[in-house]
Amino acid sequence: MEQLSNYSNELSGKIALVTGGTKGAGRAIAERLKNAGAKVIITARQQPEVPNEDLYFISADLSKTESAHRVAREVIEKFGKLDILINNLGGSETPGGGFSVLTDKDWEETLQTNLLAPVRLDREFLPQMLIQKSGVIIHIASIQGKLPLHDSTLPYAAAKAGLINYSKGLSKEVSPKGIRVLTVSPGWIMTASSVRMMERISESSNISMEQATQSVMDALGGIPIGRPAQPEEVAELVGFLVSPRASYLTGTEYVIDGGTIPTV
Repeated sequence: MEQLSNYSNELSGKIALVTGGTKGAGRAIAERLKNAGAKVIITARQQPEVPNEDLYFISADLSKTESAHRVAREVIEKFGKLDILINNLGGSETPGGGFSVLTDKDWEETLQTNLLAPVRLDREFLPQMLIQKSGVIIHIASIQGKLPLHDSTLPYAAAKAGLINYSKGLSKEVSPKGIRVLTVSPGWIMTASSVRMMERISESSNISMEQATQSVMDALGGIPIGRPAQPEEVAELVGFLVSPRASYLTGTEYVIDGGTIPTV
């Protein structure tokens, strides 16, 4: 998707970290910040499928406590500071079937990845941001924080709800000290993994890709705009929120879901 706007220098001199930045929305966010002039670091468990020498990669499993400390140490040693932290890492690998099939392990692993990983990274980088009296932290949550799918992703939804609440509380504490904290809650994003899911549904149900996509939208209660988001559209919102143009915005959740959530 073509970049929607050109703000090629507004993040010049800024150092940004995007977790889960090798694919999907995380990759699009990293590219968006790079195109705005930032030096961008990305983390993931595995190397990017398509290497990009303009994105500094750190291999890390941020569901583990020690990894957050190691990432923070390498960023500060290599770049001297961090100005923008995008806590994008997230996902659900729990089985479907409702509450009764979920074990403590399912809950603990999901909470580690989707809630505690960003909490740890914030704790690692905030002291330095407080010293410089500036910084932006974005928590990528999900509309499932308000619209949980109980039969398939209950722990994920609960973790994202916790992340939204935590983000608001953190903003109250650190915004008076110069650090803006915001939440972005996307709906369904058409990433490469979503495309593969549509292909599996199409094959298993003997329906077209378009019908498979529609079936998922129907399961979500419909998307009024008529399609999932593109990763670049989420990235464009994040690019604005971390920019000087958003200097008065903090403590707020921004939903980008094509109208999926049916309430005000």
